[in-house]
This record gives sequence, C-alpha cells and structure tokens, in this order.
Amino acid sequence: MTVSQISVFANSKPGHMGRVLDLFEAAGVSVRGFSAADTGEYGILRFVVDKPEAALAALQEAGCACVITPVLCLKLEDTPGELSRVMGVLARCDINVVYSYSMISTYIVLSTTDTKRAFELLSGEPVVMISQDDIARFVADRSEKEAVK
Repeated sequence: MTVSQISVFANSKPGHMGRVLDLFEAAGVSVRGFSAADTGEYGILRFVVDKPEAALAALQEAGCACVITPVLCLKLEDTPGELSRVMGVLARCDINVVYSYSMISTYIVLSTTDTKRAFELLSGEPVVMISQDDIARFVADRSEKEAVK
C-alpha cells in the first residue's frame, strides 16, 4: 500500500512555498505532511495531501514543475529503537532509503536563514512554539497515559 506524494521544483526564494500552499488552499487541499529541501538556487518541496489529484491539477494549471510518485507512509510506535528497527529491515534486504520525513499532526520543524528573527516574528502569531523540553515531555506524558490504562 502506498500514498501519493507530490514533488514541486521551485526557486529557493522567500514566498515560493507560500505560493504553492496558496494553490492548495484555493483547491481545497489539506497538507498532511511535507518536506522542503534546499539544493542551492532551487529546492524540492514534497507534500502528502488529502486530495493529490486536485493538488496536482492546481499546480499544473499554475505552470509549476511537479510530479506525483508513490511512497510508503508508516505509523511507528513511539518507542526508542523503533525507527532503527524499520531501517534495519530495509538495509538487510539491500533497500536504500533515498529520503524520508516525518508526519505528525500539525507539528512542523522549520530551518530558516534567521532563526532568532523568525522566532521573534512567529512569537506574535497564534502558533504554539515547541521547546526541546516539550519534545521530551511528549514521550513522558504518553508513557504515563499508557501506564494508567
């Protein structure tokens, strides 16, 4: 079983991802997961969306360079070593993982050209900033809930 991933090739400049996301919004498409990779002047934006055909059509109508490909999407247990176990299965069978990214609700990780300024700007927006302590607490909180069951 696979899911459809849309890859978009774009200039690596401010606003290019936003234009793609605006196209998705106008087409009624929700992003479930994404990855953005910078290769210098250009970047590759990868998306898993709820309506891949509608997303692809919107991108093509706007003249975007894009492709749709099948990928695997796994839900792993949140336990130490689980990702390593899965990667080991593939490696032992001589299957190379070309790239990967995670999907978890609407939590996103952003690497920017000015992290401090980006933090200041987003602190005034209706978003929740996640700290390293929060990341550690997510695992601890889940373990406590499972122990109560």
